[in-house]
Amino acid sequence: MVNARVRRSSVYAVALAVALACSAGTASFAQDNMKVEGLIKGRSGATMILQTTENPKLVVQLTDTTDVAQVQGMLKARSKEMSMAALIPGLPVTVEGFMNLQKELVATKVRFKGNDLQHAQEIQAGLHETKAMAEQNEADLAKQKEDLEKQQAELEKQQAQMTEQEKKVAANKAAIAQNSARFGQLDDYFIFDQATVLFGNGVTKLNPQYQPQLKALAEKAKGVDGYMIEVKGYASATGSLELNQELSEKRANSVVSYLIQNCHIPLTNMLAPGAMGESRQVASGNKAEAQAENRRVVVRLLQNKAIAGTQ
Repeated sequence: MVNARVRRSSVYAVALAVALACSAGTASFAQDNMKVEGLIKGRSGATMILQTTENPKLVVQLTDTTDVAQVQGMLKARSKEMSMAALIPGLPVTVEGFMNLQKELVATKVRFKGNDLQHAQEIQAGLHETKAMAEQNEADLAKQKEDLEKQQAELEKQQAQMTEQEKKVAANKAAIAQNSARFGQLDDYFIFDQATVLFGNGVTKLNPQYQPQLKALAEKAKGVDGYMIEVKGYASATGSLELNQELSEKRANSVVSYLIQNCHIPLTNMLAPGAMGESRQVASGNKAEAQAENRRVVVRLLQNKAIAGTQ
């Protein structure tokens, strides 16, 4: 009998200990449950960032069993079950749950008001529109910057081309001025004779029809003591200044080559040929006849006045 009583006492003691342990665990669980109010600041999948009065960045974990609902009615006594998709940034919520080992609030229940959801949705719509406008403005600014950079590069290229062209024009003008100075002092010479050779548009080769005229002038030169032959090439004003300068030079050289090679004029009796470009146009107007007169080479038979004994 005594042993039976002892065994029953032991069983009662164990049962009492288990009951106390369960009661303590229930009390501890109840103590860990918490309820917070805050504003959703961010949401990524099952993780929400909640701003509360005590914690500006409280991490809330949602689970498949989290009860999400919208409170309704004057007394907020009715609840409408909602999808977790309604939990958007800017929405004030009340969250119930417990803290896990990572100090994150595991939500068992989330509640919010209907008008709060509408307001948050309006804010999100406005933010989306603002973001879209900002992105469009940024894209527009990038495009404008790219266009400005292209325009700047094109302007720099044009400026470089203009500078190069100005250098060429200046060089042509200097060449013309030099030739004009070299051949302009005709007061020191007697002009015995001259011949004019015309060229077609863009043509630099001597036309055979002028060869007899040049031969006649060369024969006459041989009878003049100490003679000199002056050759100056010209171009019409059509086309670029640079091209016309080049044409006038080639035309003069063409005539000089004929005088030296075919008329046997010694180099010592030839003045350096002059390329006069568009200077000294003898005919004005855009008609073909007028321009033809400007595409010419003038050949002069000269004698120095000092050799002639008049200086």
